[in-house]
Amino acid sequence: MIAKQAARIKELEKQVEELKKLLVEKAKSKESKPPKEAGNYSVDRHERKQRKKRRRKKSTGRKPKDVKHEHATQTIDLYWYRANRKKCVLRREQFVWRLMDGKAEYVHYRIFDELDSSDLPPIDGVRNGKSEYGLEIIVTLAYLVYWTGVSIDKACAILRFFTGLELSKSQADSLLSQLAADWQVEYDAIAELVAAAAVLYIDETGWKVGKRSCYTWIFSTLSTVLFKCGVGRGKVVLTDVLGERFEGIGVTDDYSAYQSQFTEHQLCWAHFLRKAIALSLRNPDNRQYKRFLKSLFAVYYDAVRFSRDRRLSAGRQSKVDKLQTRIRMICRRYGEILDSDAPADDVKFVLLQNELVDHTENLFVFVLHPEVEATNNRSERQARSEAMARKAARTSKTEQGAKRRGVIMSVLASLSKRLQPFTLANVLSEIRHWLETGRSIFQEELSKLQTATAAHSAVPP
Repeated sequence: MIAKQAARIKELEKQVEELKKLLVEKAKSKESKPPKEAGNYSVDRHERKQRKKRRRKKSTGRKPKDVKHEHATQTIDLYWYRANRKKCVLRREQFVWRLMDGKAEYVHYRIFDELDSSDLPPIDGVRNGKSEYGLEIIVTLAYLVYWTGVSIDKACAILRFFTGLELSKSQADSLLSQLAADWQVEYDAIAELVAAAAVLYIDETGWKVGKRSCYTWIFSTLSTVLFKCGVGRGKVVLTDVLGERFEGIGVTDDYSAYQSQFTEHQLCWAHFLRKAIALSLRNPDNRQYKRFLKSLFAVYYDAVRFSRDRRLSAGRQSKVDKLQTRIRMICRRYGEILDSDAPADDVKFVLLQNELVDHTENLFVFVLHPEVEATNNRSERQARSEAMARKAARTSKTEQGAKRRGVIMSVLASLSKRLQPFTLANVLSEIRHWLETGRSIFQEELSKLQTATAAHSAVPP
């Protein structure tokens, strides 16, 4: 046993010696070089960390003035009218992209005035002293994106193709936001004009803000249009625009939110006629549907004829009473209760007759008031562009984008009803008038309306 233990000890001592040699060799191979310090290491390290933390200042995207001089295609000197040019000095320079004869030109404006003057000559058709794009470019961009319904990318491509203007998507987006901010005052004035209208046509259509399902409401009069984009479909939208109760005549479909909202309410005849036509087309052999459709159209045509008859005055109410009686007579299945297994079209037929009889008071307001239209087509036409944009997935990405769309569409649509023909030249002429007078056509009209209302209220009863 002693001999075995001695042999084992000798073997272990040999292994220990070999391990010691290995450890020495590993230590030599990993031995680090001594640091070469050029200065105070801790201070240098601190400065390097501070430099890493400093972020490069975000570029504004504006070109240096010497580069702008190189790209300018023409120079225009501006003075006040009848100014003594000998006393004027160069006060400011501004470079602006303009559309001239259908081509994009980079214009160098040199603004001269007397040395002590604080009111410099403005550049016609330019928003302010920092803008780099003329109003004709911004309005054209807004027309392409919102009126014709193309994307911002395509609008930029169209401008590039026809005018040679290089405009990035981010620049175009910024210009549209600036225009919406400038037109917010006009939008508010349009909203007040709509709320004070005598006759108002209203419609709503689906919209999206991001992935959220919303609605766009269209409020139309003979001369103004208001768009509320990216909002809900509840009655709160109506009260937000019109107040708790609208004092004029409202023309709408039979959506429940409109009930009890107007002093007088005209339901859209187009909706009822379309429902009757659809039933007849789906069931061409059903004589009941055919007779009803023919009778309904006969009532409608007679009502239109009475509304256009200027000889009627005191007799309009009697005509309305007779028309209402005819509606009740042709709706023979009013109030009928159907079984659960009844055909779907038969259910719709009974529901249509129920709607007509239940709302007879709202069917012939246009006969009593010839200035009112029998259908809601005035607002439906404005809603078609919104429906097409929705189907093409060109809805709003954010709530701010939906609001911007509402502002720009409202001003463009309202101008289209007032300017004939609706052209870029006429729109720019109108906007220049706003800038000169400090008040738009909508603000002027609203001011006259408020003055007339105040004068009427001051008259004792």
